[in-house]
Amino acid sequence: MTCIHAVCRHFVPMLLLVMGGIAMPVALVNAAPAPAVIVAEARLEPLVDRVEALGTLRANESVSLTASVTETVTGIYFDDGERVKAGTTLVEMTSAEEHAQLEEAQAMTQEAKSQFERVQSLATQGTASRSLLDERRRDWETARARFAAIESRLADRLVKAPFSGVVGLRNLSLGALVTPGDLITTLDDDRVMKLEFSVPSTFLETLRPGLSVVAKARAYGDREFIGRVVSIDSRIDPVTRSIVVRAVLPNADRALKPGLLMRVELLKNPRDGVVIPETALAPLGQQQYVLVVHAAQDHQVERREVKIGVRRPGEVEVIEGLKPGEKVITHGIQIVRPGQNVTIQAVDDGSHNLSAILQKPVAGHTQP
Repeated sequence: MTCIHAVCRHFVPMLLLVMGGIAMPVALVNAAPAPAVIVAEARLEPLVDRVEALGTLRANESVSLTASVTETVTGIYFDDGERVKAGTTLVEMTSAEEHAQLEEAQAMTQEAKSQFERVQSLATQGTASRSLLDERRRDWETARARFAAIESRLADRLVKAPFSGVVGLRNLSLGALVTPGDLITTLDDDRVMKLEFSVPSTFLETLRPGLSVVAKARAYGDREFIGRVVSIDSRIDPVTRSIVVRAVLPNADRALKPGLLMRVELLKNPRDGVVIPETALAPLGQQQYVLVVHAAQDHQVERREVKIGVRRPGEVEVIEGLKPGEKVITHGIQIVRPGQNVTIQAVDDGSHNLSAILQKPVAGHTQP
């Protein structure tokens, strides 16, 4: 026993274990160091919900210009794809007879007006009857009505641009005989474009004018066209249970064309939300958990259930269970248990090379 006591005095961290009746000294194992982890701070960021759809472009204003009379084309004053201003004469048809009738009606109107003014002067002096004055007034008004009617028929022989825009392909030639309804060309106001797309009625509550949209077309690769919602249809389609939404897209460079198919992302429900890296989530069944590190409690770990919202590449929104500024473990979740103290190796703010940090040994730890 004296010998055993001497060993104990010289080797404090030794124990005596009795195995098979033989006393054996064993080294007392030191306490394991705190696991090293990487954490990220929950931060408040602007978020939106994205609804994807397919939409078709329409011009802001669009019309098919057609003939309204049966006449021969005597003048064409536009080229394919030309930009024209409102009121520009595009096509003229035979109108010699109408011009002659207009001159005749104008002369008759002037004569009727002179007769009326002469009789009116005499009636003022009491030398003309009231009935004669009324008759001359009727003749003048009849002449003016006939003049206006001929002007209207003459206007039908001219096809003018009702608004500024770009004309389409020309569908007639000089000397062609046109009849009412014959297509002459198209006219589109493409300064801004209307984008119409269908959205499931389940999103009806959050739809409103002013929401932003991001649209892309295969013809333009990754180029994004930014617009906003201007109106929502008053009816829901009973077959598809969707509602048509109309947005407008600026088209300053005239790149967009009517009829173009576009992929649309509707950005609804804009808000500020708590965001953490997706690697911080620890799912268990239907629940989602995170490991929160409390700096004020010597970096003690707490497992906390959270409710998540939308996901973005590499990130997730936390709706409930986490506040901005709290730190959650993103790397090292598997080696940490709730209530355990940890060593923060780095804070993941997106500016570090995590691969290099994970390969770097931590003070107090030995590489395997």
